[in-house]
Parts: sequence; structure tokens; C-alpha cells
Amino acid sequence: MKEKLFSKILIFVVIWVGLTSSSWAGQVVTESLKSWAKQALEQEQALKTISTPDTVAVLYFNNKTGWSKLDLLQKGLTLMLITDLSNVKKFKVVERTRVQALVKELGLGELGLVESGTVPRVGRLLGAEYLVGGNILKRKINEFQLKSDLLKVSTKEIAGQSTSEGKLLEELFQMEKDLLFEIIKLLKIELSVEEKELLKKPLSISIEALLNFFKGIYNSDRENYREAVIFYEKALKEDPSLGIARDALQELQELGLIPKKKKRLLLRSLRNRTSLTDQLTSEEPIKRARTPKDVIKRQSLYDSDNDRTSDSLDRYDYTTGE
Repeated sequence: MKEKLFSKILIFVVIWVGLTSSSWAGQVVTESLKSWAKQALEQEQALKTISTPDTVAVLYFNNKTGWSKLDLLQKGLTLMLITDLSNVKKFKVVERTRVQALVKELGLGELGLVESGTVPRVGRLLGAEYLVGGNILKRKINEFQLKSDLLKVSTKEIAGQSTSEGKLLEELFQMEKDLLFEIIKLLKIELSVEEKELLKKPLSISIEALLNFFKGIYNSDRENYREAVIFYEKALKEDPSLGIARDALQELQELGLIPKKKKRLLLRSLRNRTSLTDQLTSEEPIKRARTPKDVIKRQSLYDSDNDRTSDSLDRYDYTTGE
């Protein structure tokens, strides 16, 4: 009897520590996260009824378009949703790196795509009350659909479904926001005025910056940290206000994953990119825009960027990171 009680307490501690260890766990799957995932699997049988209330985990999206260029969005969309949902006070969001650590421990593949039959198990291991997962689907010519299910882990029932349609990659910002607010509605969350305004702001208004950041995440998960730095810096060059990329660079430095010479170059690069004024240059009149409305209104200015984005995706080698 005492052994069973101790086992349950131990599992609760593993989950609780895992979910409360840090408000921002960064983008690196650390040794502590790997250890957590291993312990969770070892104690899996005791996890059947344990979950943390008001907790949501976002799984990787599945690219079913047949267009491999969109593979970057499998993790990218998840990261965008996690970043936004983390600004909602009522719910606690499981960090992406925790999902990645568990996916790798389960041996679910390089991109960590979770099959439908595995989803409830993943939710139980993460200790989440709700799971968000989804697909990227092809609709008409140059039109795509983001389709997401909200699963209640304890009952294994679909609590609702969210969809968003548009032209990827041109309308990615608005499509992600549409999906976000539908998910929030399904979770029955009432947002404050401040939360609504904050959630309307896109992670970045530069497609090129986001894609480079996603490439950095891809390489970081494969422990190709030098390549990750290259792509994070490219992302910041396209959008110096992309704070999450700057945080990722800082994390690599603090964890000692960047060679000393690279650290000095990184610090100099970050200092040079830090703005001492709010004045805009004539070459970057749009980079301070922050709402999807601004993105749509000024989308024509990014036609040339979209062409460069397509070229960038065509050239990118997922094996070498080049």
C-alpha cells in the first residue's frame, strides 16, 4: 500500500516539477528535459489519472499537402501557437522543448509527428488536461487549410475543432491568429482587453525571418547548434525585433553551446542590432507594424520577399542545414 502511494506521489512530483520548473524553457532540449522524459516513460503506468488542471499542450502539426516546402511549419505553427497561448493567464502551456524531449524519447521520428492513436498517451505523459494537434491541408490552387482538434485527455474525446484557410505562406500570420482565437473559444477562456490586444500582435511580420527562425529550431533540436546560430542571426537580420530569436541565441550562449569565438561575435552582433531610438529608417518602414491588419494592408510590399522565401526553401537542405 505504501509502495503504491509513494509511486503516485513520485509521478505527481515528476509532472509538477516538469510543468513548473520554468516560465520560459527556451528552445534547447537540455539534459534535464531528456531525463524528465525518460522518467515519465519509466513511470507511465501510474500516470493514467494524473493531469494538471487548466493545462494545454500543443503537438506538432502534420503536413499533408504533399508540398515538402511546408515541413518547416510543422514545428513552426506549434511554436507560434505556444508563444501566443503563453500570454493567456488562465491556462498554463507545456513548453515546446518538453514536447520535443518526449517525442524523441518515444522514438516518433525526426520531426516528431504524433500519430492519432498515440495522442492520448502523449497527453497523459505530459500531464496536460487538453491537447491541441492539427494538420496542414491543401485546398484549391495556392489555398491551404489549417485544421486543429482540441482533445480532452482524461476522456479521450474531441472537445472541438478549429479551422483556418488562406494562402500560405503569404497569409500565415492571419491564419495562425484565426486558429488561435478559435482554440481559445473552444477552451472557454474569456480574455481581458489587454490579452486580446497582445494576442493580435504577430510574432513577426517578416515571413523570411520566421522561416529562418524555424530552421534554427530544426537544427537546435538535432543539436546542430552552430547551424542554429546562423539561422537565428539571419532571422534577426530580417526582423531585428524578433525577440524570441534573440532569446534563443542568448540561451545557446548561457548554456555554453557556442564556441568562445562565436560568443564574442554574437555579443557584438546583438549590441549592433539593439536600437537606441524608435526612429525608423527609410529602408525599413514596415518592420514596426504589429497587427494582422497592418500585415494584410501592406502585404503587397512583401511580394519580393515571398519570392526570396520560395528560393530559400528550395535551396534548404534539411540534412546539412544549408
